Amino acid sequence: MRKLIVQQWVTVDNIAAEEDGGLSFVAGEPFAEDDTSAFKASVMGFIDSVDTMILGANTYAQSVGYWPHATEQGEYGAKLNTLTKYVASATLAHAPWGDFSAATVTSDPVATIRMLKGQAGKDIWLWGSLDLMQFLLAAGVVDEVQLRVCPASRGRGRHVFADRQELELLEATPFENGVVLLRYALTK
Repeated sequence: MRKLIVQQWVTVDNIAAEEDGGLSFVAGEPFAEDDTSAFKASVMGFIDSVDTMILGANTYAQSVGYWPHATEQGEYGAKLNTLTKYVASATLAHAPWGDFSAATVTSDPVATIRMLKGQAGKDIWLWGSLDLMQFLLAAGVVDEVQLRVCPASRGRGRHVFADRQELELLEATPFENGVVLLRYALTK
């Protein structure tokens, strides 16, 4: 069965979005084609493990002007752009993605995720989208949370979790650029 994996870039003080919504703390991108670091291997391994991306409407709006045209992101950008995409929105009628296949708009992301989990394929990736992530956590459809902890703090901003959440550590991997990957399963 496919899993829904939430991935968030965070600061060491657990900020996933700065007060202005920015992510200036994110470290480690873009990748040079000749980069052979363990960090790049981890990020590329993750994107190879998924075939579907879920985005909230705000993350979609912030991303659609950049990612479909981000040739400087190399192989990572190419793979991201070809993933099947769903945008959770009650107001969007369509969600184009540059010259790539448009995203499917869903007004019921929980039902969509349950349907996708029942289909054959690779895992499903929730990209950013803090409000949607918190909604999906409350609905019980998230299987794994991945935090890429960046070597920075911000003091203020939006935290990953809005409520208490019990987690089971699956992996803790530090990288040469100071980023630490923390993977957690949700305990029921």
